[in-house]
Amino acid sequence: MLGPSPNHTMESPGAFFLVGIPGWQSSYLWLAISLSAMYSIALFGNTLIITVVCVDSTLQEPMYFFLCVLAAVDIVMASSVVPKMVSIFSSGDSSISFNACFTQMYFVHAATAVETGLLLAMAFDRYVAICKPLHYRRILTPKLMLGLCVTIVIRAVIFMTPLSWMLSHLPFCGSSVIPHSYCEHMAVAKLVCADPMPSSLYSLIFSSVIVGSDVAFIAASYTLILKAVFGLSSKNAQQKALSTCGSHVGVMTLYYLPGMASIYVAWLGQDKVPLHSQVLLADLYLIIPPTLNPIIYGIKTRQIRERTLNLLMHCFCHQSTQGP
Repeated sequence: MLGPSPNHTMESPGAFFLVGIPGWQSSYLWLAISLSAMYSIALFGNTLIITVVCVDSTLQEPMYFFLCVLAAVDIVMASSVVPKMVSIFSSGDSSISFNACFTQMYFVHAATAVETGLLLAMAFDRYVAICKPLHYRRILTPKLMLGLCVTIVIRAVIFMTPLSWMLSHLPFCGSSVIPHSYCEHMAVAKLVCADPMPSSLYSLIFSSVIVGSDVAFIAASYTLILKAVFGLSSKNAQQKALSTCGSHVGVMTLYYLPGMASIYVAWLGQDKVPLHSQVLLADLYLIIPPTLNPIIYGIKTRQIRERTLNLLMHCFCHQSTQGP
């Protein structure tokens, strides 16, 4: 029993009811198990990266600083939605209060806006490291890195605050059932009995501007990086530079492709793409990057891989010596 029927009406919503993935009720147990496993990997992997970067003095470089912040954002993004998803799929607990719903919406969309900004900062870091190596320390100072992170967070807050305010102040006198696994903006906007177009258009325009500008700058950075890499005389230096950038490109592809697909399918493909496919795409977009990001960086970045193995071996040996 997921809550009241779709015809249930309310003048002042006390709670919403999340359907989960419409039409996939028979697979809910497997979805709960899969999401729990992915969430555990995301928490463990990203916490491990944060720990390794913070405790190892040899990793106090701009690239690892941004990677550490990215891991923290991934934890926030996954934690905003996965526990409630697992509750829906495992126990049918689909209710979420009005305030909790908008809080979840704020953190989910703000975290995605912060993540795209961090990917741009990481691309800039690689550009400076490869194209201007002699000026790396002078350009990427701790003050600049902190300033970049603060700017990225402020940009996300400026984007999300008006969006949340506009939608939360619209009258919800229609259905209280959200045909989604979390309080996604477009899904909640469809429940208002006023015109949701201003907030929906605001969301589409600002998402497109933020992501579009970030992707354009990232593409420009990597174009310059590739020109510089292939201009190197040493094949070994070329391979090292490409290997370092490979993890970044993999993470960006993993984030931007499903993210942009989710945004534009929800906006343009509502009648062409089945609802369960739209919801599943939006769900995977929030859980797959946090799960795979630490794995990609652990495999592709030698320093992270070596320090992580050393930390795990140290912990294992310490536990062995403390055993009975």
